[in-house]
Amino acid sequence: MQDTTAPPYPKPEENSMAEHGIRGSADTPLALHPLVYLDDGEEVTIGRPDTDSYAIFPPDGAQLVRRLARGATPAQASDWYAAEYGERADVEDVIDALRELGFIRGADEKPGAVEPVRWQRLGRALFSPFAWICYAAIVLWAVLRMVMSPDLVPTPQDLLFSDYYAVISIVLLVAAVPLIAIHEAFHALAARRLGVRSRTRMSYRFYFLVVETALDGLVAVERRKRYLPIVAGMVADCVLLGLLIAVADTARAPDGALSLTSRVCLGLAFAALLRLLWQFFLYLRTDVYVLITTMLGCVDLHTTSIRLLRNRLLRLLGRTDKLADESPWHPVDRRAARWYSWLIVVGYTVSLGTFVLALAPVLVRMVSGAVDRYGSGGHAGWVGLVDSSVFLLLTFGQLALTIWIAARERTRSRRSRTHHVIA
Repeated sequence: MQDTTAPPYPKPEENSMAEHGIRGSADTPLALHPLVYLDDGEEVTIGRPDTDSYAIFPPDGAQLVRRLARGATPAQASDWYAAEYGERADVEDVIDALRELGFIRGADEKPGAVEPVRWQRLGRALFSPFAWICYAAIVLWAVLRMVMSPDLVPTPQDLLFSDYYAVISIVLLVAAVPLIAIHEAFHALAARRLGVRSRTRMSYRFYFLVVETALDGLVAVERRKRYLPIVAGMVADCVLLGLLIAVADTARAPDGALSLTSRVCLGLAFAALLRLLWQFFLYLRTDVYVLITTMLGCVDLHTTSIRLLRNRLLRLLGRTDKLADESPWHPVDRRAARWYSWLIVVGYTVSLGTFVLALAPVLVRMVSGAVDRYGSGGHAGWVGLVDSSVFLLLTFGQLALTIWIAARERTRSRRSRTHHVIA
């Protein structure tokens, strides 16, 4: 979701408009861009769909914005608020927030227009009842075949489907592009069928290089309708995993042994299984994290949980002077962080365990095998040396890319000020 700064809630004021003053004319209506409103319990999300700028208001603040959007002057809106709630609102603060969010039009600015969202038909087709039946059939068939033939269960050793390490790396790298693209496309199309736009960007989480799909417009969609766009990528992963296992089973040799095609499919299936498993490493802010925060109505559960863990550690060390102030935390975040913060610790532990137990042995075997070829006295041949060189270049090149993206993200975060994340 796009980071946006939530405007200050209207505050009670004892003085009249004339006494506390409004910059500009209090008797001139504001020109606002077309806005959308979503009432969600004790909060109302207001946004500008054409720029994906959204913020959360309390119900009374949202009513004040609605008055201004319908053409009421700041003075009229203030008088209405005073009559409705028995106290005056700091209308100027609200107007400043609306201006910062880009909701107020300039003198020569035209009203924002939302362009039609493309691929809505495709999105509806991919999540139609018939499509769900097909997805379920693929996954159930794959599960049945794995139960009947345990050699179809993906394992780390399936990654070693060739004696040439560069071939393994290239196949995994090339295949990862469409697999990740399908995952992200399912997110985007599940949202686009609701009229929500999307965009993607590359980032990193812990030691993972990831591609993220931004669906900022979901905050203006009814909460129950947000769940499918959030989990759609995992649906795609499960279907792709089932298809790869089915192909591996179909491509067996005449004697029933796994063919090269079968081994490649199982290697890709294990990589897909890892991506699916990573969605449950909740500290990564992955699909499952977004699903939980959406269901609970959290604002920034991750940051709150990290700060809560830090406070616990500081109390344990007796450094109470370094404790973070917990009063500004959203109450929903504070309640959920009491148990979610421990899941972050578990997530890091499981991630490290997965790397050490599943990925590291295979990686060490491939790297050591590639390096040994240089000291084999020419026995590896030029093909083996080229294979080792390409493999090492790809392996450490991906590592360098991850470090570069991490450094770039850290630099950007230092330059930008803190924002409230709207879940």
